[in-house]
Amino acid sequence: MKAVATIRKWMDRIIMGACCVLFALMVIIGTYQIVTRYFFNSPSTFSEELLTYSFTWMALLASAYVFGKRDHMRMGFVADKIKGNAKRVLDICIEVLIMAFSLLALVWGGYSIMQLSMQQKTASLGVPMGTIYTILPIVGAAIVIYSILNIIDMAHGKALNEGDGLEEVNFHVEEKGENA
Repeated sequence: MKAVATIRKWMDRIIMGACCVLFALMVIIGTYQIVTRYFFNSPSTFSEELLTYSFTWMALLASAYVFGKRDHMRMGFVADKIKGNAKRVLDICIEVLIMAFSLLALVWGGYSIMQLSMQQKTASLGVPMGTIYTILPIVGAAIVIYSILNIIDMAHGKALNEGDGLEEVNFHVEEKGENA
């Protein structure tokens, strides 16, 4: 279990570090774009495109981080009514579905579109579109790894606790005294 926590900690650090770097880059590029457009009356041609791709990369990386924390949006009107081992089985099944979707859509589909678009260049930057699409299989692989880590945690008695990610959960009821 310590290895799972270590892997999760390093993945969190790497992904959030990349998001921070991308956000700082976006602030710098956005400031540059404003300065060149309004003060020098000479708008930059590449900054808009670079901002768009940086934002896309940051949003996708942040979504992988959120999946790792299991803080993503969900409709829990059925799942919240289930308790005990049935809830654990349902949560594991949900993680398996997330993993399957990530493998098919992001890893396989992202790799396919990346390979298909290597000849196409971006309008302003002149970078192959396949390079831009590399984020899809990277994020897909991160979500798959996070799903595996979440399944391991749940199999060892950890479950989703709102806002806190994964925590230890005991599946028994404590009796309270009259003063409690």
